[in-house]
Amino acid sequence: MQVPVLNMQGKQVGTMDVDEQALGGEINPALIKQAYVRYHANQRQGSARTKSRSGVEGSTRKLYRQKGTGNARAGSLRANIRRGGGRAFAKKKTREEFRLDMPIKMRRKANRNALLAKLMDNEVRVIDNLSLKAPKTKDVRQMLEAMGVDRTCLIAVQADNANVRLGARNIEHVTVCPADALTCFNMLNHRYVVISKSDLEAWISGPSAQTGKSAKAGKAGA
Repeated sequence: MQVPVLNMQGKQVGTMDVDEQALGGEINPALIKQAYVRYHANQRQGSARTKSRSGVEGSTRKLYRQKGTGNARAGSLRANIRRGGGRAFAKKKTREEFRLDMPIKMRRKANRNALLAKLMDNEVRVIDNLSLKAPKTKDVRQMLEAMGVDRTCLIAVQADNANVRLGARNIEHVTVCPADALTCFNMLNHRYVVISKSDLEAWISGPSAQTGKSAKAGKAGA
């Protein structure tokens, strides 16, 4: 696959060869969805709590005697059928109970397959040199407009590229992430992906490329 390489002014200055087989060959929607749901679920805070009968403040005394009053039988004021009482099925789950797991090889394949989907849809803007002389939002905005980025955008840069990170953080619908932390979740949450040629080559050939039997859970990479 030939991917056009642009400069900061939006003009094509070359091409980049991307091996489709290295990114999965064809799009696997089921794998991408499974990884996306996993990333989404693992971001849940899981701190929602409701009180059961034991957690509601108040007396546990029986309101009135069982028989002879003409009223329906009643027990504690904290019963779940009464206003202000406890919940019948109180929420007690923690963050860990919402977490999902997925083999590291599957996660890496899903990430690379999501990149392939973006490349096929022409939603990846590869830049020959993504750098700014000063952290100016105006320069980043002009760069995005020159490349035809008119929707949500994910800019992947190195951690030491402070000028681009600071210049892009104040633009609406633009998110900045480390170049080595591209996942299917943040790629699919944005219409466009902007990344430099060197960073994209490093990501494709980096730890994320280890999707075979040599992949180890202790190695870096999503």
